[in-house]
Amino acid sequence: MHSANESPRANFNYPTAYRLGCGRRAELASACAELGISRPLVITDRGMIALPWLSEMMASLRSGGLEPALFSDVQGNPVEANVTAGVESYRQHRADGCVLVGGGSALDAGKCVALMVGHGGSVFDYEDVGDNWLRVDPSKIAPMIAVPTTSGTGSEVGRASVITDLSDHTKKIIFHPRMLPPLVIADPELTFGLPAKITAATGIDAFVHSFEALCAPGYHPMAVGIALEGMRLVKENLVACFREPDNAAARTHMMMASTMGATAFQRGLGLVHAIAHPLGAVVGIHHGLANAILLPYVMEHNRPVIGEAMRTLSRHLGLAKEGFDGVLEWVLELRETLEIPHTLAAVGIEALKVELAGELAQMALKDASLGTNPKTCTAEEIEGVIRAAFGAD
Repeated sequence: MHSANESPRANFNYPTAYRLGCGRRAELASACAELGISRPLVITDRGMIALPWLSEMMASLRSGGLEPALFSDVQGNPVEANVTAGVESYRQHRADGCVLVGGGSALDAGKCVALMVGHGGSVFDYEDVGDNWLRVDPSKIAPMIAVPTTSGTGSEVGRASVITDLSDHTKKIIFHPRMLPPLVIADPELTFGLPAKITAATGIDAFVHSFEALCAPGYHPMAVGIALEGMRLVKENLVACFREPDNAAARTHMMMASTMGATAFQRGLGLVHAIAHPLGAVVGIHHGLANAILLPYVMEHNRPVIGEAMRTLSRHLGLAKEGFDGVLEWVLELRETLEIPHTLAAVGIEALKVELAGELAQMALKDASLGTNPKTCTAEEIEGVIRAAFGAD
């Protein structure tokens, strides 16, 4: 925090051109033309192929005078091989731009494809470490349009991607400012068909982005304001989306909350993500679900230093009880309403065992997200949080 008479210094970046509204996917062909894309590679994940609106989208691009191709070899928690395959597909099609369609996995992989079509080496050569991003020639990044289909990661307005490195089972952040897609078409109708469990997990992911941004140290009042309002939108709309999958207004507000969370976390993330990243890399748990389970345990760890932030948040959310306890009680109630398990042990992933706590703690200690946690953490403290989240302590 800064004292009242101290003049703060900070670097800011704001999201990109953003078109929000039901039915706006119909603008995709004309949007491609605006960006000079005539042969788009549509990048999505394996789960999207059977959805009728995807074939309709491809037909719409063709009727708009474009020559699209489809690439769908993207898994949850994408790996380098997915990016490499996408680059090969881009070159075979002689594509001149990318349309990224999907949740965080497809968007993250797609942004890396757009980066790597003009660059050599491994995608991990551009990991967000030191000045690696200066290796990139921005003019060689392919033009992109992002079309999100979930309301969680906010990857559509992110300047980075998370890719799993199978050599050491770590999630690595690939970064360049120009990885931010120059245009987003956010059509809430594409989220109508999401299963309730995915709606819940991705929705709390959006909440955690804003929550950790609010708690992160450093001066960024723009991020604080966006984070607070993003969390209010989650509070007012996530349960409605969970119970009424085709609620257009609630889905629209959640799509905006997702974007706001990703915008706010330019201020930083924290221990929730520092643990969730290795969890996903090692055992494959859904990122949003991991965040949802971990949040209250990390809150307890950070309790001594986030009292002021929790008072502000409780007031903004209009909670009956003010301060940390009021926020924690509400978070636990929300998780129960959304049928989120209370512990990692209850998730039912065979590889997810409490014996991993020490290994995961060491990996979390090295995660970039930990650098902006509001409270310092030792490996022992992180292991304690993980064991508590398993229900072991």
